Amino acid sequence: MSIEFLICLGVLFLIAGIGMPIAYAILVASISYLFVSGQSIGLAGKTLMDGLYQSFILLAVPLFIVAANIMNAGTISDRLLSFCVALVGRFRGGLGHVNVVASLIFSGMSGSAVADAAGIGKIIIGMMTKSGHYTRGYAAAITAASATIGPIIPPSIPMVIYALVSNTSIGYLFLGGILPGLLMGIVLMGLNSFIAHQRNFALEEAVPLSDLPKRTMSAFPALLMPAILLYGIYGGVTTPTEAAAVAAFYALMLAAFFYRTLSFRSLFEVLVESARSSAAVGLVIGGALILNYIVASENIPSMLAQHLTGLDVHPLIFLIGVNILLLLLGCFLDATTIILVILPLFLPACRELEIDLVHFGVVAIINTMIGLITPPYGILLFVINAVTGIPLAEIIREILPFFVVLVIALLALIIFPNIVLFLPELFGYNS
Repeated sequence: MSIEFLICLGVLFLIAGIGMPIAYAILVASISYLFVSGQSIGLAGKTLMDGLYQSFILLAVPLFIVAANIMNAGTISDRLLSFCVALVGRFRGGLGHVNVVASLIFSGMSGSAVADAAGIGKIIIGMMTKSGHYTRGYAAAITAASATIGPIIPPSIPMVIYALVSNTSIGYLFLGGILPGLLMGIVLMGLNSFIAHQRNFALEEAVPLSDLPKRTMSAFPALLMPAILLYGIYGGVTTPTEAAAVAAFYALMLAAFFYRTLSFRSLFEVLVESARSSAAVGLVIGGALILNYIVASENIPSMLAQHLTGLDVHPLIFLIGVNILLLLLGCFLDATTIILVILPLFLPACRELEIDLVHFGVVAIINTMIGLITPPYGILLFVINAVTGIPLAEIIREILPFFVVLVIALLALIIFPNIVLFLPELFGYNS
């Protein structure tokens, strides 16, 4: 590791630590490396533009963002929520169950944990606190925990980004996320049921079963979106990027023409907000592409792989060690930065140790999602604090049990890779 690279890391952690946005911190640190090493700073621009323009799959990111924002702007998310209330709201801790089920369903449209928390999550928090059966902190905590499911069940923006750096099939990554996402939902609902009985949460007023068919039909067109996406990809009809375009178009058709709830003004606001969000993600990706070029030129991934192989590390021990590191990093770094900057360091070692990259990717992405609720700097905690005004201390106090059960689920996925690989292998994936 050269002195120039150490300077790069020093600049990165220094300016990120004083509050500069991570995208700018990565760009400044990368340019510092090029300057100190005597290389042309123009390499930064060339690497950034080449990486963005040559990565067709990155087009899926803004398209999924558009689809999620249209879902929030129309009444689609409200209809899904009404369906979830009718389905599971009758049990003790019912609105907590609704919270989790809504995230499981809405994840099939958004692909973003922040979109889930700031969109449909905000609505459910209002319902939970208004009922008087739940504390503000508990409502916020289960919302943050359930929002982590969003990027696990397809579509998934983090999986698209991981596919970029690992050259792994997006389709198989999407399939690999389905069962783990359901497992996360089950453990969260199990914990919610346990806490509801421990604290004796009052029962909600049950929606008559006779209303369930009507609410199901109202939400059914929106519930079709995940099926359309997966059929498009695995039926050979569309590429993953084209499937993202279909998702955005389908959401637009539903909101504008089927439900008739999206005006031209609302559509304009959706497109503006989506452009801002896409630009923010693009800056992080662009900076990470430059930093990855620097890391590759320093030959760090190969050195790390050779070192680990030389130590004769068991693959399971390696996976557990990497995941502990990622959980620690998740306290301070956002998921996109970890996926783009940290995970590529371990990919050569995974290949040397014959660790399946789909399994590794799904587990690592789940880990980074858990990092979103890890105190003290979990971004979902801050998002919910910002959109609801609930004090951060109350959210952190209630989030810890949910954090623990999600880590237990993560450990199960590490030890039993078939949970991740069952569906990909069913569709022809050779691990």
